[in-house]
Amino acid sequence: MKGKIIEKLQIEDIADDGRSVTRHNGLVIFVDKAMPGDVVDVLITRKHNSYLEGRVTLRHESSQFRIDAFCKHFGVCGGCKWQDMKYEAQLHFKQKQVAETMTRIGKISNVNVLPIIQSPQLKYYRNKLDYSFADKKFLTKEQYINIEENKGPALGYHIPGRFDQVLDIDECFLQPAPSDAIRKSIREYAIKNNLPYMNIRGKKGLLRSLIIRNTLKGELMVIVMVYDDDQATLSGLLSHIAESFPEITSLLYIINQKANDTFHDLPVHVFKGKDHIMEEMEGLKFRIGPKSFFQTNPVQTLSLYNTAQNFAALTGHQTVYDLYTGTGTIANFVARQSKKVIGVDFVADAIADAKINSAINDIENTSFFAGDMMALLTADFFNTHGKPEVIITDPPRAGMHFDVVSQLAKSQAERIVYISCNPSTQARDVQLLDESYDVVKVQPVDMFPHTAHVESIALLLKKQ
Repeated sequence: MKGKIIEKLQIEDIADDGRSVTRHNGLVIFVDKAMPGDVVDVLITRKHNSYLEGRVTLRHESSQFRIDAFCKHFGVCGGCKWQDMKYEAQLHFKQKQVAETMTRIGKISNVNVLPIIQSPQLKYYRNKLDYSFADKKFLTKEQYINIEENKGPALGYHIPGRFDQVLDIDECFLQPAPSDAIRKSIREYAIKNNLPYMNIRGKKGLLRSLIIRNTLKGELMVIVMVYDDDQATLSGLLSHIAESFPEITSLLYIINQKANDTFHDLPVHVFKGKDHIMEEMEGLKFRIGPKSFFQTNPVQTLSLYNTAQNFAALTGHQTVYDLYTGTGTIANFVARQSKKVIGVDFVADAIADAKINSAINDIENTSFFAGDMMALLTADFFNTHGKPEVIITDPPRAGMHFDVVSQLAKSQAERIVYISCNPSTQARDVQLLDESYDVVKVQPVDMFPHTAHVESIALLLKKQ
């Protein structure tokens, strides 16, 4: 079956991971770069026991949902995979994904899924982008025709599934100005001054990655990650960035000789400005450090937090636990409607920022703790700090560990507000809580237009 082309298949649906779905001879086929309504020829690229994977070789008929993409890098860089789909259709399939996941994995019949909250911004909505350097840019088939004209280093995004292949980005519609200008200026300076771009396979080069963060308050953080500790060369580059973009609030650098780009265990050095930037939401100020997590779509984050607060039904008399609190954004957001808030996270630097965020907002009824969630959430912890009446949990994509879910069930909190960026793991955890809690309603929130990702907020009430 692998290598065979199956002709004129009608794309029927979209799977949880954003791939399209069709069927042939009773087998499900997952297809990249297609959407419901397309009629396509599919080349089978992989065979499994119960399903197939394939890619489109020819489109005979186009879906009624299909539109022209607005970015010239669409289809190559791997981001914004739904950019060629009408926004109304994107919302429909995200809503459908949340409902079907809760039914299929969560085992909840007649789940009350509220209409999805759409994003007010469809472009330039992100406040953080990560770019990678590579000594040889990824070339499309069209670029290979004029290889001498197109070859060179790259500063852009990794090709999906290829850690060593980087697409050089000319313009990106995800982050507002001056993100593009900063990236282009760094690229031009590096080429002009022969600064070596990274060769990750050969573990050589200087320039490794670039992170740009911004806030609605207009503050900017730029982080340059390098492989070698070449202070003279690095100082020249950073001075160029500082002089070209005096509006940068925080200019930082990191020396990283590890095999990957993670830097939570590495020191971050300040070249100019502060070691953080500030965001503001509903009159609250939030300190964001280089290692801090903050929701990526800041405008839509307010909708997310307002929904979570409404689900929590706070009256000012409850003890609230905010799990996976990060920099304490949710904890501080709900503190003024709570008796006290206990925030827990495994990242010590984030907890330090959470405490600062409470202090700068004159919030005195929060307490934050860093450590392994499974080890911290014990009966003794609850007895010492107060048993939760409301739990708000916002775990990473992998969801909550089984032991953490068990502790939530034992807590006997009246309400659990479960925020998730992965409806599948949310539904799995909700199902594990089924003996103790009922799912009352679920609110999808579109945080990432033009992608298959959807945020989901579930309200669980303790069974009587």
